[in-house]
Amino acid sequence: MPTYKLTYFTARGVAEFARLLFAAGGLEYEDVRVEGEQWQQLKPKTPMGQLPILEVDGTMICQSKAIGRLIAKKIGMAGKTDLEAARADMITDGLEDLIGLKMSFFFTEKDENKKEEKKKEFEEKTLQPALDLFEKLASAEGYFVGNSLTWADVNFFSLFNGFINRFIPGDHLKNHVNLNKVMGNVSSNPGIAKWLKERPETQF
Repeated sequence: MPTYKLTYFTARGVAEFARLLFAAGGLEYEDVRVEGEQWQQLKPKTPMGQLPILEVDGTMICQSKAIGRLIAKKIGMAGKTDLEAARADMITDGLEDLIGLKMSFFFTEKDENKKEEKKKEFEEKTLQPALDLFEKLASAEGYFVGNSLTWADVNFFSLFNGFINRFIPGDHLKNHVNLNKVMGNVSSNPGIAKWLKERPETQF
């Protein structure tokens, strides 16, 4: 049985996706959280000077989606066939492309007035059209792929629960029946439900 060590800052951030997958699969791992000087000492030893990193039996990989895909394969949530796996990748990449990459202003814009303007524009021109699109891609049973939970569903939950609801509070899914079911299917997974209840409280 491989040993897993996940390292990220003292935050949920982009590492929470991996933590949710570990929880969903009941896979044991070491959850390491670093700050300040610890990170400065670790940074030169990482593959790309970034976190999160996942060490599998001492071999280090980075990039949150690569880490997520590896865990998903290990726990049987990457798709049951090659075509299902490709669709799960499509959803995951699409979420990053249509929503994730367009949220960078939350962290880069220092002018609070401009940030509020960008928030409104993001919600109207990016978020809602993207949610309408993903509503059609999710099934009536609340799955993006097949008839069971995959890492695509967990990724949507992580992005929505971890970033969108935190930075743009509101009932964004009120008219999205299928996406609400996706959220419910993920949060009711026994391992994930336990993690959501017990995970550390952090600012981000």
